[in-house]
Amino acid sequence: MPERPAAALLVLAPSGQRSRVTLDTLPFSIGRQSGNSLVLRDNRTSRNHCRIIFENSAYAIEDLNSRHGIWVNGQRVAGHVLRNSDRIEFGVRDSYQLTFSSEKQEFQRLLGQWGATAPSAGESGGASDLVKLRSLVEVARALQNSLSTKEVLTAVVDASLAVTRCERGFLLLRPSRDNDADLEVSVARDNTGGELQPDDLRVPRHLIRRALASRRDLLSMSFDPLEEQGVRPDMTVAQLELRSVVCLPLIRLRSGSPDDTRTVSAMEDTVGLIYMDSRVTPADLSSGNRELLQTLAVEASTILENARLIEEERGKIRMEDELKLAREIQQGLQPSSMPQSGWFRAAGSSSPSTQVGGDYFDVRQNSPASWTAVVADVSGKGVGSALLASLLQGTFLMASGDPAHIAPRMARLNEFLLERTRGEKYATVFYCIVDVSGLLSYSNAGHCAPFLVSPDGRLRTLNTTSMPVGMLEDAPFQMIERELAPGDKLVIYSDGLTEAEDADGAFFDTERLRLCLRENAALDAAGLHAALLECVDRFTEGGTVRDDITALVLEYAPPRV
Repeated sequence: MPERPAAALLVLAPSGQRSRVTLDTLPFSIGRQSGNSLVLRDNRTSRNHCRIIFENSAYAIEDLNSRHGIWVNGQRVAGHVLRNSDRIEFGVRDSYQLTFSSEKQEFQRLLGQWGATAPSAGESGGASDLVKLRSLVEVARALQNSLSTKEVLTAVVDASLAVTRCERGFLLLRPSRDNDADLEVSVARDNTGGELQPDDLRVPRHLIRRALASRRDLLSMSFDPLEEQGVRPDMTVAQLELRSVVCLPLIRLRSGSPDDTRTVSAMEDTVGLIYMDSRVTPADLSSGNRELLQTLAVEASTILENARLIEEERGKIRMEDELKLAREIQQGLQPSSMPQSGWFRAAGSSSPSTQVGGDYFDVRQNSPASWTAVVADVSGKGVGSALLASLLQGTFLMASGDPAHIAPRMARLNEFLLERTRGEKYATVFYCIVDVSGLLSYSNAGHCAPFLVSPDGRLRTLNTTSMPVGMLEDAPFQMIERELAPGDKLVIYSDGLTEAEDADGAFFDTERLRLCLRENAALDAAGLHAALLECVDRFTEGGTVRDDITALVLEYAPPRV
């Protein structure tokens, strides 16, 4: 089996945020559903939109019967063999844009750039050009194989020394975006590959910074620091013994699109420079070498920009990893299975709008003749709401199946939240017990009014009986009883379902929910739950889901006598 070359996707989000995702595992799935290798948080993309595979020694992208298809370099394709810099889009405007990056093809591109500027055989300097070519190969190899930014930048410095025939090279970086921050030495090398000390750079840093500020050539320039004003008396020609100095500015690259990469020349967009000097021979800055230096500067600037983005993303990635773990734990707290047969049946799901959600639902058997169900929605979003939702779950785990305990338990829960959150967080809760006789006992603490759906399509609502828990001390909580008829289904949901938006900003709202329930009233619990999610999914295509969506369907299905 051929060795698979390293490759990555450069991801441009609709917000303008950029990231880089390596193709570590194959097939590499892409879509909006969690669990994909790359999750695109855009409701217009399909749950499982496409995938990238590796076969016949090449990467290829395949459409997975997505709604809007995949587009490569502006053309819709069902499948496509990917080449370096291919642009991948998803058939909708202002959505994600991916750029495929193959390190092997990038390596060939660099060789092509170098070969275009190297003299042909028979011309003078052929031996030195081989050295230059070898140095570029080292850079390309570093780009392909190294996981260390320091190693890649070291290869760039070595290549720059080989091109210019300078004797010493220093790569200096600005430690922050503060324009007044001193440049710090990151790499220090001589032309034999030996490491130097940062103190070996004796040219005053303010002169280097002044040269950067006044540069006329964006990517390469020369200056004589000894002709500058303000040099200390001890920095004499005899002391420095410099015959030539070259500075290669490294700038922050900005890209409007993969086809429109541009550089900026403002001082604040200079991230550092490569400083080189010679004591014996003058630097070789012939026309061809200047072009080679420009290539190296662009590569180094790109590396630094990628490193900056990676560092910028690192904290976010750590947080996302922690949130992913929290999401897995939270999902693990949901019912692992729900009854699909017998006199009581249930189907439910909870989809957070972010990694973790503030919604919670549970279905638990009290005895062969009794089941308990609860749906809660904690105010706010994020980790705090998710933690509180987990605490709520704990309060219901040991609850008894006695309907008489419903109201007292809600009162204790209200006290618990007030003590812990001091009124800063509250939760809406629907808590019910269903008996084999068809008796439904419930308390609705400020939650969306669930619907009782009869098989013939008749709808009844179970309105709120009290305020949300955690809002008011000594709030009264009431327990209500209703009789269920065979085939009745209780649909409990969170407000994220009715507040889901379509592309025009309209809400799914309760009228659309009623229509969906009437049209599918004859289905069992699992069928009605699936139909409801399909209605919401179809409605929100191209729209926005701003809140967690939880839906639980309970069915009373006693055996026919």
